[in-house]
Amino acid sequence: MKVTKEKLTENRAALVQAAGRLFRERGIDGVGVAEISKAAGLTHGALYGQFQSKEALAAEALAQGFKRSYARMIAVKDPSGPSLTGYLDFLVSTSHRDDLAGGCPLTASTSEIARQGEAVGARFAEGFQQMADAIEAVLGKHRSGADRRQRALAIIAAEIGAIAVARATAKSHPRLSKEVLTGVRHVLGEVGGEARRSPRKTPNSRKTRLAKSGRAITLR
Repeated sequence: MKVTKEKLTENRAALVQAAGRLFRERGIDGVGVAEISKAAGLTHGALYGQFQSKEALAAEALAQGFKRSYARMIAVKDPSGPSLTGYLDFLVSTSHRDDLAGGCPLTASTSEIARQGEAVGARFAEGFQQMADAIEAVLGKHRSGADRRQRALAIIAAEIGAIAVARATAKSHPRLSKEVLTGVRHVLGEVGGEARRSPRKTPNSRKTRLAKSGRAITLR
């Protein structure tokens, strides 16, 4: 029975989705084609009918996974539009750390990309540069000798490293994991020239200021 073009497209999408999820969870080298085919509900033959090699599948899965993750990032907007604060709050967060299967493939696969072929490396580089472009577009002023491009590249590289370390320490040292995220988030905001956030006013803030100044406080 001949497989229709629509069914072939559906099968390809299922393979790419299954591969991307498994690669993010267990690594590219930690998953075989048999597992990918099974997860997609297909056979080995269906997989190799779509892709010449596992590397070709990995390259497409990486590109598709990044496309989805990037779309989620740029959808985060302040009332005035895209902002460094919105991007950093999305990228350097516990929710991103904990979403291994659904998170950004750049953070999940960085350590093993160098062991893959050129096609996979090319998809990673394209995604990294696109992320850097988005960050560069929303940078604020900073008193450093680094130009905007250098700062954007450093921010994305540091974000990827921060998520990797936070994930590596989350189970054994959860407090350290959270400290890494908090510290890197703060530093990247500084490097990016993030606008200072207005401190929240509390009902007792005026009484505290008066107490420190030595003035009498009358409670009503």
